[in-house]
Amino acid sequence: MRMVSLTEIKNHLQAACEDELPAFIKRYESDERAGAQKLVQTAAKRLQALEKERARIEKLKHYEREYAEYSYICGIDEAGRGPLAGPVVAGAVILPKNCDILYINDSKQLSEKKREELYTVITQQAVAWAVGYASPERIDEINILQATYEAMREAVGKLSPAPDILLNDAVRIPGVDISQVPIVKGDAKSISIGAASIIAKVTRDRMMAEYDGIFPEYGFAGNKGYGSSAHIEALKKYGPSPIHRRSFIKNFV
Repeated sequence: MRMVSLTEIKNHLQAACEDELPAFIKRYESDERAGAQKLVQTAAKRLQALEKERARIEKLKHYEREYAEYSYICGIDEAGRGPLAGPVVAGAVILPKNCDILYINDSKQLSEKKREELYTVITQQAVAWAVGYASPERIDEINILQATYEAMREAVGKLSPAPDILLNDAVRIPGVDISQVPIVKGDAKSISIGAASIIAKVTRDRMMAEYDGIFPEYGFAGNKGYGSSAHIEALKKYGPSPIHRRSFIKNFV
């Protein structure tokens, strides 16, 4: 029987999905070639990291297990409370009870590439998901906190089926007749809130990239509306755009 080349083993490993790693290790662990052993070790490290991630995700389901008597548990989070420009966006996500999506976390802890990947998976697998918005004008009119609540209420109101309980990142949303559980740093403690933070962040980042095409001088695709030094310099040079929050830029213009 022809011996499998190291290149073939390497290609096999690169093509192997996470569930295929144990079979890969079993198949090649008796191959005494140093190159083969190195690839087996690489697979073992990947498997170890995968098991660690699965354990982290199980821990992230703590609140979902605590409130398991509710049929539809909804995570709520927002993106964009701090920027000088653009809307504030709220995400609301109801995950399935047996959700096993890996790598969900506080969106700020994830790379843009990983957030985009997870956005696709979450929107495909969620029982329901929605986003709500508050415009810069609305933020100036009623302040950022009230505008955030408004965006959250909009997101919750769009969900079908309607949630039975809300797991919120730190806040209690006024004007919502649904049980609520505020969780400090909830986007890193609840898989539902983490999923909502990813939906909100990706949605808002995409919006700011579109605004960059309309108002390129401010660098919105890069700074997402936050007050980077280049953004502030552009604000002083060109004045505010239609999407700047007037109540946020008083010190600069």
